[in-house]
Amino acid sequence: MRKMLNTLFVLTEDSYLTLDGENVVVNQDKTQTARFPLHTLEAILCFSYPGASPALMGACAEKNIDLVFFSPRGRFLARTVGEPKGNVLLRQEQYRAADDPNISCRYARSFILGKVYNARWVLERATRDHPQRVPVETLKGISGQLADALPRIEDAMTLEELRGLEGEAAQRYFEGFDSLILQQRDDFAFTGRNRRPPLDPINALLSFAYTLLANDCAAALEGVGLDPYVGFLHRPRPGRSSLALDLMEELRAVYADRFVVTCVNQKLLTPKHCEKQESGAVWLTDEGRRAFLKAWQQRKQQTIQHPFLNEKIPWGLVPYVQALLLARTLRGDLDRYPPFFWK
Repeated sequence: MRKMLNTLFVLTEDSYLTLDGENVVVNQDKTQTARFPLHTLEAILCFSYPGASPALMGACAEKNIDLVFFSPRGRFLARTVGEPKGNVLLRQEQYRAADDPNISCRYARSFILGKVYNARWVLERATRDHPQRVPVETLKGISGQLADALPRIEDAMTLEELRGLEGEAAQRYFEGFDSLILQQRDDFAFTGRNRRPPLDPINALLSFAYTLLANDCAAALEGVGLDPYVGFLHRPRPGRSSLALDLMEELRAVYADRFVVTCVNQKLLTPKHCEKQESGAVWLTDEGRRAFLKAWQQRKQQTIQHPFLNEKIPWGLVPYVQALLLARTLRGDLDRYPPFFWK
């Protein structure tokens, strides 16, 4: 099993990263401010404008360290990718499967089954843990609608049908999402999903969490030899990591949404961590990003029992394990891709 190493987050907007021997060096105004041994790192997430030196990019690619660039506001910009990993025959099989509508639909069904199943149990867990503080009957009603959708998803024969069922289920789920927010309700009220840009604090947190999760999924797929840009549910589009978006579907509610709710309910993030722009967009402040990323790393270290492997693993390895299971399914080692069913 792969070991969880550290992730380096570079949040200072004017930082420039360079390579010195076997170390990544953080520089500001041509002055060294920090250095970290590369062998201790699994990924480097850089939220600065200057970027990194070509030498560091090459070293990260060689050592399989994920080096990802974001704007200071958290918008994904680019990832460094070295020589493709894994067997080229695996990627050929992936491309053949993506070109076949029936095979693509089979994989897409699994992703959406996992997504709707996990969304349902996020609501069920709230009714169990906080029966006096949430509208139990309302959440139970939504949970029942999501349960009814599962056999329809299982029977869907086309990608268009699946997308319709997924959209309907997501709408039902988000109708109950506001009830999960138990603290700071006036400041973190949720009235619906909005993005590009997010228009309220809770959507700003969700968008940032989805960005990080998509990157984790893309890195996991690269790590097992798959092409993160060729998906099954999300069709290939230039510049979009479609397979990473496929893989993260089953993890959105249980991995990202629950994390955001926890941050708000435990007051790890407060209104001071968000700021509204003249355009109406809401973004995390520098302090907010730091608090968010610190909590995100801590969550990734927490262990769970993987439902298919029946082994305890850190949350941060879930995308990697699911990518590995997807690769094994494409190779023919598994009859069907097993979604991550959380409960």
